Amino acid sequence: MKILILNGPNLNRLGTREPSIYGTNTMADCMQQLAAAYPNVHFEYFQSNVEGFLIDRLQQAADEGVEGVVLNAGAYTHTSIALRDCIASLPFPVVEVHISNVHARESFRHTSMIAPVCRGVIAGFGLDSYRLAVSAIVSI
Repeated sequence: MKILILNGPNLNRLGTREPSIYGTNTMADCMQQLAAAYPNVHFEYFQSNVEGFLIDRLQQAADEGVEGVVLNAGAYTHTSIALRDCIASLPFPVVEVHISNVHARESFRHTSMIAPVCRGVIAGFGLDSYRLAVSAIVSI
């Protein structure tokens, strides 16, 4: 099985960005843990601060045989109709993830533009949110 882990803006700063909210582990730590927990899954990882690059990568994934995507779109979650439209066109499940509990934060984070076209949403479990999303995709 091939799963793409896709991160949006500012998530390249994990480990140093607001550790009280996002923790001190890096995405590299998370990817190592995922690989160890799911040895039969081939993981690919991509991060961009640019909305169009995220859309390009999702479209490319559809042509590469990817079977699921774990997507932390960061702030684009709350603003991007373009990402929403792209996700709606994909032939595989996309699980929206958030490291923090976005519903316990500022009110502008309470609405997701992409949730209606994602298979599910996992939020508030730190980097373990990614593992929970992979578990969901593997079991579909």
